[in-house]
Amino acid sequence: MKKAGILNRHLAGALAELGHGDRVLVCDAGMPLPDGPRIVDLAFRAGVPSFAEVLDGLLAELVVEAGTAADEVRAANPGAAELLRERVPQLSYVGHEELKRLAGGARLIVRTGEARPYANVLLRCGVFF
Repeated sequence: MKKAGILNRHLAGALAELGHGDRVLVCDAGMPLPDGPRIVDLAFRAGVPSFAEVLDGLLAELVVEAGTAADEVRAANPGAAELLRERVPQLSYVGHEELKRLAGGARLIVRTGEARPYANVLLRCGVFF
């Protein structure tokens, strides 16, 4: 049994399969989930686990070279916008409808229990060397 890091076996296994350039969508409980990508649904109750908790856990285990968020997050959810600005390298913005379209190309989707709007980011994996 693992004693540290991400303990959820489905999520830990999915992360181990990611490679350079793969995309991971970290999303709130309300984000429509496309068919195709592998989905690990962590949502338990509204707000649990939070977007911030899951994002921080993933960033501790992944090399992330860039991210894309919905432009709407800046006005509708300033807390999530600030979190993304602080933690995600080379953050860019697109409209929410475009982010939903891009989500279909993700290799992995991690759904949180976040109940605040636009708490979503599409991460692009990098390499550690």
